[in-house]
Amino acid sequence: MEKVEVKELLEAGVHFGHLTRKWNPNMAPYIYMERNGIHIINLYKTAAKIEETCAALSKIAASGKKILFVATKKQAKDIVAEKAGAVNQPYITERWPGGMLTNFVTIRKAVKKMSSIDRMKKDGTFNSLSKREKLQIDRQRAKLEKNLGSISDMTRLPGALFVVDIMREHIAIKEAQKLNIPIFAMVDTNSDPRQVDFVIPSNDDASKSINKVLSIVSSAIEDGLNERKAERADKEGKPKKENAKPIANKTEAKVAVQEEEE
Repeated sequence: MEKVEVKELLEAGVHFGHLTRKWNPNMAPYIYMERNGIHIINLYKTAAKIEETCAALSKIAASGKKILFVATKKQAKDIVAEKAGAVNQPYITERWPGGMLTNFVTIRKAVKKMSSIDRMKKDGTFNSLSKREKLQIDRQRAKLEKNLGSISDMTRLPGALFVVDIMREHIAIKEAQKLNIPIFAMVDTNSDPRQVDFVIPSNDDASKSINKVLSIVSSAIEDGLNERKAERADKEGKPKKENAKPIANKTEAKVAVQEEEE
């Protein structure tokens, strides 16, 4: 992974925090100074935290688990859809569907419903319906697509959550905490960093800042995915060992089974 340049973060305005009166005291370690009533974030700390985040996300991607991106604010939506989509990761940019993680089974049912509508259209069943029924199904499909389209390939819970603006996405944060899913996030000076496992102290309001941070993060995920591909190709290319070492205990056996499944 390439080194994060403080100069580039500065140019993207990552250092601009919120008004000092809106600050959360728990962000004090990441604040450099106050200027014209606005808190300025210490970009050296931001750079270090981005590198830490990228190393962890790259590992998660290499393990084959998905990273779910969450950003429903206007200035972040398109950027998240583009960056997460480019590295084939699921994302939520419309309203967070309550129970998305804690009630994952129900969400999967809704996704299956979407797939069954698509099947109806392919096999011709859809054409035999009345005009009114077709309209109802099309509306239902459009609604499901809007809310769940980008997570339709997510067959199991994500390995991590990446959030832009933890105050806005507090429901997503709570659900991830309940299930012990690691949370990575861009955290501004008005938020509580204690809710997040991997904090990136940064301006979560300006699209330029969001774009900069997400470009670095998605690049690290891509590195992890490439590493996984290379390892798989390596495995497939090697002949199987005949005299495999006996597995010593139950834990090793479990790990071996998991690796085989992956």
